[in-house]
Amino acid sequence: MFIGSKTILREKNPADAWDDYAWETDPELAALDASQALSISYSRYLSDYTYELHHPTATSHRFAIDTLDGKHIGNCGYYNLDKTRGETEVGIMIGNRDYWNKGYGTDAVTTLVNYIFRQMNLNRIYLKTLDWNSRAQRSFQKCGFTPYGRLTKDGHNFVLMEIYRSQWQKQQNKAIKLREQIP
Repeated sequence: MFIGSKTILREKNPADAWDDYAWETDPELAALDASQALSISYSRYLSDYTYELHHPTATSHRFAIDTLDGKHIGNCGYYNLDKTRGETEVGIMIGNRDYWNKGYGTDAVTTLVNYIFRQMNLNRIYLKTLDWNSRAQRSFQKCGFTPYGRLTKDGHNFVLMEIYRSQWQKQQNKAIKLREQIP
């Protein structure tokens, strides 16, 4: 469990399945992820979900995002982990619309980035976001990510963003200095 200022990142569990199913079958949320909404039954989804929980991969890890009072509001994680290159890709989805535009996504990504750089020997974290999703881009920039390119894939245009360990460390040092100045 990793605690941010607004969110807690925790291990996924079977109790998350219903929320995840509702979010993954929502066309608006799927569009934000440049994908199609799932159209399988809940029982089939739950079977696949349970299998994935019991058979994790070495190159990815998903976390539930909870509020500080324990409400499950979304998911985030890393994937395409490449230890040789020292990098991984991250993604996030705040499925509960009541928590949009209130800093929960930014806090969850910041908490995830802190976890990755503190616990894993990686040098770079990257992501892609739809070019029209300016809300997500602003949030990622608040977390320290900077744009570095563009990508067109499957008819979608993406902005590519990244943060290096050195950038993150500068942010950490700056935050420490600011806290030291507070009486």
